[in-house]
Amino acid sequence: MKRDFIDLWNLEPDEAWEVIGETLHIKNGTKRVGEVLKGKTLALLFTKPSTRTRVSFEVAINQMGGSSMFMQEGQLQLSRGEDVKDTARTLSRYLDGVIVRNHSHRWLEEFSKWASVPVINALTEKSHPCQILSDVFTLYERFGEDIKRLKIAYVGDGNNVCNTWLVGAGLFGLNLFVATPEGFEPNSYYFQAGEDLAKMTDGNVYLTNNPLEAVKEADVVYTDVWVSMGEEKEEEVIEMFRPFQVNGELLSNAKDSVLVMHCLPAKKGQEITEEVFEKFADFIFTQAENRLHTQKGLLDFIYTAREV
Repeated sequence: MKRDFIDLWNLEPDEAWEVIGETLHIKNGTKRVGEVLKGKTLALLFTKPSTRTRVSFEVAINQMGGSSMFMQEGQLQLSRGEDVKDTARTLSRYLDGVIVRNHSHRWLEEFSKWASVPVINALTEKSHPCQILSDVFTLYERFGEDIKRLKIAYVGDGNNVCNTWLVGAGLFGLNLFVATPEGFEPNSYYFQAGEDLAKMTDGNVYLTNNPLEAVKEADVVYTDVWVSMGEEKEEEVIEMFRPFQVNGELLSNAKDSVLVMHCLPAKKGQEITEEVFEKFADFIFTQAENRLHTQKGLLDFIYTAREV
């Protein structure tokens, strides 16, 4: 049975922690995965621009002994109206897996339903599971088991990254405080999923419209762009986000030892100031680097003996 990775809840809590632990071994060089994908070809089917996701997956596949193909939807028969299910069934006859980054979570779910090879979500408008899996690894690498004692504050737009952080907090048993402007809260389905998982793992997910409440005594402050790809926000709407900017004043409410995370790309001067970004740049770019290592951990999990 194939293993898809469409949302974080496709992993059980113990499986998710296994991926995190194995990723640490892979990054440290104590686990070799150079032949896990030997003889396999995976496609990256993208409709949205990408830097970190595309490069980290292509490098990971190559370093694991496989080969990759980059395909844009506009260059396929999908652009001429071919059914999603027909494309999925066709590509499954050629490939050993498909990594999708696109505009529609529903489209991705339909594609994965008809594909007979593993399908991985590399970003949709609702969910970004590879990003949050990597972010949790970044915190685990830094804090170890103490990660469960951290107060993590997400400040900004209730977008796909925010949705997935809610699920991630529940899955891993973390303490997450989300602050968004009124009317820009995360998806209620993902919030409920995070709450349900948190009951199993002793995690906590909390929503507020007050950024000071979320950031107070926080160990980690996380932000993302206010305007996601394919979206537009009027200037008056952008002004609603100004109190949620990660700047020195906001961070003065967090712990002195606070760390700042950003999934990139950053719109400096909007969700984060240049000064704060540069102060925490080393940690932010370690966070970006870890996309490569966590992608390897995920691919190893999907393509080893668990595939039957």
